[in-house]
Amino acid sequence: MSSLAATAARLERSAKLVAVLKLANVGLTMIWGFAVTYVFVRALPIGEFRTFLLLVAFGNFTASAEFGVTAIIYARLRRHWLGATAEDGEFRLEEIGFILSALIGLVVVAALVVAGLVMGGVVHTGYPLLFLLFFVSACLNAVLLLMKRALAAIEHNLFWEGLDIARRMATLAALFTVLAGFDVTLSTAIQLGLAIAVLMIAAARLHRRTGMRAAQWFSIGAGGRHVRAHYARDFGRTVVLTISEVAAYNAPYFTIAAVTHDARPMLLFDFVFKIARGLSLVVRALTEAAMPRLTAAFYAREGARFGGLLSRALMLATGAALAGGLALLLLGRAVVDELFDGRIAIGLGELGLLAILVLVLAVTCVSVYLQGSLGRFSVLLRQSLPFLAGSLLSAPLAAPLGAALGVPFATAFLLLYTLVFTGTAALHAASLARLRRELAA
Repeated sequence: MSSLAATAARLERSAKLVAVLKLANVGLTMIWGFAVTYVFVRALPIGEFRTFLLLVAFGNFTASAEFGVTAIIYARLRRHWLGATAEDGEFRLEEIGFILSALIGLVVVAALVVAGLVMGGVVHTGYPLLFLLFFVSACLNAVLLLMKRALAAIEHNLFWEGLDIARRMATLAALFTVLAGFDVTLSTAIQLGLAIAVLMIAAARLHRRTGMRAAQWFSIGAGGRHVRAHYARDFGRTVVLTISEVAAYNAPYFTIAAVTHDARPMLLFDFVFKIARGLSLVVRALTEAAMPRLTAAFYAREGARFGGLLSRALMLATGAALAGGLALLLLGRAVVDELFDGRIAIGLGELGLLAILVLVLAVTCVSVYLQGSLGRFSVLLRQSLPFLAGSLLSAPLAAPLGAALGVPFATAFLLLYTLVFTGTAALHAASLARLRRELAA
């Protein structure tokens, strides 16, 4: 048993192996994002599918409404695990139990809100149970994110990635049975059950690895007092940061719907959203694989080593983005045609803009993942607010810009949206340069 544990620890320290598993998980996540669209656009009438996209956007917002608390707990637990000095109070295991309870409560409240909207006739759908099950399944990602980050902080990346890969493969299998005639609601219920099972397995592993007692999971009062005492400074920033980031990425779903009833801009943005999310997942995997060494170098104040690791992370991220951009230019039209069942087409110019967007997004992603893991939330907030403003204004300004340039609304929107991403990347690049100088001083 001890030799097995030693082997596992040695494998965990292999950044390349961790990166391979994380990239495999990212691949499955990207397939899942496109597969949901592929299956549901065929399983639902187009009107129901449009409502479904809005529900997905609300689910994305709810799943992100943990307001960055999982990033805080990662930074605190990681410092505790490395034995580094904590400026904001020592970490206590009761914090995990309290935050887990709070996130589960968030999912329950959000589900009740959606159920109320459907039953009250505010959201019109002929598939109320399907939409509710899918929404809850999407919201559980916030709870699973807590498990992922807690396990990563204690150097259990391989365990999580293996477990999550198994879940995603089983979930994809359940989803594709719909194309063979299996009931779409029952398929979604199976997917929800898989998510709950993975949550319980991950919690059990975290319990054993950290030496938690059963009572610590349920010490809501003690955990809550410790969270209030030591999370207040960062939590205020992460709340604003999370709202800003989620709104910036998801707002065009709503602003486009408010500006035009044409389905093409909405479907085109859904494709852009999926591509951006896919690239961000790839960059997250590459950055997270290096995160144990990056955080160790940062807390040890090893400026030269930290700078080298950061440069490598940026090169890998931009390399992945360049490869993705080239793939878009070559295959984008065929993918869009197949994905949306021939309902929309995308031009080469639009694909070029999207390729630029993913390239600059790579820099932003490295900055966000790294500085969030280091607890530099106030720095990230300064870059996020201009991004939010640009995202909110892109759709309203697209109509007059399109008229002035003589291009369709969707193309004008994508042009403005790409410019917003480019400006945001410039802010993040400057922030990373300052971080490197600070550590070298």
